[in-house]
Amino acid sequence: MGHKTFKLGNLPLTDGGTLRDAQLAYQTYGTLSPVGDNVVVMPTFYTGSHERNEGYFGPGRALDPARHFIVSINLFGGGKSTSPSNSTQQPGAIFPSVSFQDNIRAQHTLLTEELNVERIALVLGWSMAGCQAYHWAVQYPEMVGAILPFCASARTSPHNFVFLEGVKAALCTDPVWNNGDYDVQPTEGLRAFGRVYAGWAFSQAFYRNGLYQQLGYDNVESLLGDWATDHAENWDANDLLCKLATWQRGDVSSGPTFNNDFAKALGSIHARTILMPCNQDLYFPPEDNEIEAALIPNAQFRPVTSDFGHCAANPGNDAEFERQLDANIAELLAQ
Repeated sequence: MGHKTFKLGNLPLTDGGTLRDAQLAYQTYGTLSPVGDNVVVMPTFYTGSHERNEGYFGPGRALDPARHFIVSINLFGGGKSTSPSNSTQQPGAIFPSVSFQDNIRAQHTLLTEELNVERIALVLGWSMAGCQAYHWAVQYPEMVGAILPFCASARTSPHNFVFLEGVKAALCTDPVWNNGDYDVQPTEGLRAFGRVYAGWAFSQAFYRNGLYQQLGYDNVESLLGDWATDHAENWDANDLLCKLATWQRGDVSSGPTFNNDFAKALGSIHARTILMPCNQDLYFPPEDNEIEAALIPNAQFRPVTSDFGHCAANPGNDAEFERQLDANIAELLAQ
């Protein structure tokens, strides 16, 4: 399915700059109910899109377009919404720094001004999409009924930041990158990015026990080669780095409202909350969510065990993770 486009005009950014001619790419599934009580918002994850979010819902699932009005919104920098690769006014290396807060403000404008949404039943998502769910609950507490971040966090931890520095360094070492001012894609840097990332996306047990064979790979090298090729052939380097910068600066308490008071920011959440980390996730570990759950009023902390690690949440990888995710979704939507 294609996507729709919502034009925001010039979007003021939290760092004082402006994203010029900002546009959000999104898709809707289902129909808004007469009383507007069936809205589910699904932002996108790091290398995700609204198409990939389609793996989280369908007929007979806890999320079903027959019952819910699902709005799937692409991140700035993802190549569909305004990004370094498609911006006509701020292309490539001159693209401004965009925060999670900026993304959520833009999404709020889309929902309220274009889609006539007044209330959100649930915001959920994997990884960077889950990070956006926390931001939704903090920035618009009266609008959001429930959130379900899975394999995500409300604030990017120092260790997570360092992991991202590693994959960024692998990309930027390619001289073709030229500080973002390249004429052709830095293919070798993108390939290195993909190979390094593969070591973090899955757990140690995933490799030790040969679970890559369940994903169609004969051996570790075939997996590494596929990740390298995918990043080299399907991604723009500046787009990846744009979203990576958004991720690195993620913090629901940043800005003048909470002045980096993390406990106060999480304490302001009104939404019913289930936090669903994977115990084997190497960069969104459950300990971070356990700390958050103690700070969010009435939050439920429900870790899941899966040797797929962070990628347990990728649709189709782990049937048990999917079962527990659907159960948590159904519970939040039933209240």
